[in-house]
Amino acid sequence: MMKLQDILSQDCTYCAVHAASKKRILEKLSAIAANKISELTQQELLNSLMQREKLGSTGIGNGIAIPHGRLSKTNTVIAVLMTTDQPIAFDAIDQRPVDIFIALFVPEALCKEHLSTLQSIAKLFQNKQITKQIRKCQNNEQLYHLITQET
Repeated sequence: MMKLQDILSQDCTYCAVHAASKKRILEKLSAIAANKISELTQQELLNSLMQREKLGSTGIGNGIAIPHGRLSKTNTVIAVLMTTDQPIAFDAIDQRPVDIFIALFVPEALCKEHLSTLQSIAKLFQNKQITKQIRKCQNNEQLYHLITQET
């Protein structure tokens, strides 16, 4: 199993981003990942997230979403962590708006291995103390440091 700190880099960690809609936040997450995955375009990455959302929202409750996409054409695993300045509607299971997003982009060949990674991330973000600290972060460095200390 991979830990979040193994697949999250500081240049994929963004604090208090402005996004007005679910589509907009998915676009921003995809744009950041596209800088890391040279084999795929932002649009292909966005499509992978949108396909997964069609199966059901990845909003897991308490203002947290873990959008994830399966990728062909790459062996790179990328995580992107983003908080928004305002919570946005995301069709989460508890119907609450979401302000903490952790996106995972996983090669199709490695999907089984990453189910456990997804579960460990979900568990980490269900810790109310951690989510409280995440929401207090003022900048990208602070957010990245907090997450790499906790995982």
